[in-house]
Amino acid sequence: MKIAGSILALAAVAQTASAHYIFNTLIAGSQRSTAAVRQPQNNSPITPVTSLDMRCNTNPSPASATVNVTAGETIGFSMSAAIFHQGPLSIYLGKAPGNAADWDGSGANWFKIAEWGAKYNPFGFTPLGQTEFTTTIPKNTPSGQYLVRGEQIGLHVQPPESFVGCAQINIANGGSGNPSKVSIPGHISASGKLFPHYLVVQLFMTIK
Repeated sequence: MKIAGSILALAAVAQTASAHYIFNTLIAGSQRSTAAVRQPQNNSPITPVTSLDMRCNTNPSPASATVNVTAGETIGFSMSAAIFHQGPLSIYLGKAPGNAADWDGSGANWFKIAEWGAKYNPFGFTPLGQTEFTTTIPKNTPSGQYLVRGEQIGLHVQPPESFVGCAQINIANGGSGNPSKVSIPGHISASGKLFPHYLVVQLFMTIK
């Protein structure tokens, strides 16, 4: 019985690990790069939402490249595995005060440029089962070096599990836009109500 119990426990751990994923490949225009990504140490989720690891994951390896891209081009990520947990996925840009490679993501410099949210009939979330997520860099985004950040919030448990990753880019031919910005952590409410748009297992969250 003890052996059987140990096998079941190991199987459960393996299944949990296989259900996780990372943002491991940057998509920028026609380019794909793993060198520009601050690669996470593993595929474990981040908790709680107030953790500083919400910025770019837990002690990620430094990226060895910063990819050039033009405002108006495609930006996004390819995942290490298909999204397994129900929940929204977002892409943020954060303007570095200098070189992206030297920035830790602190300060109110982040703004969301895309979100994949809920669908209905039947209810679920559009990221489920997908492996790539791309959007367009707004043409009025100011030129300069940025971190592009992917975030998926798994709502299968409470408190939720966050999967995040960052890559380094240099945006050229930008504009003079000035979108509202947030700090990370701080963009998700840690108390009270989480996800007001998505009523899921009595879990509500506010994401800016």
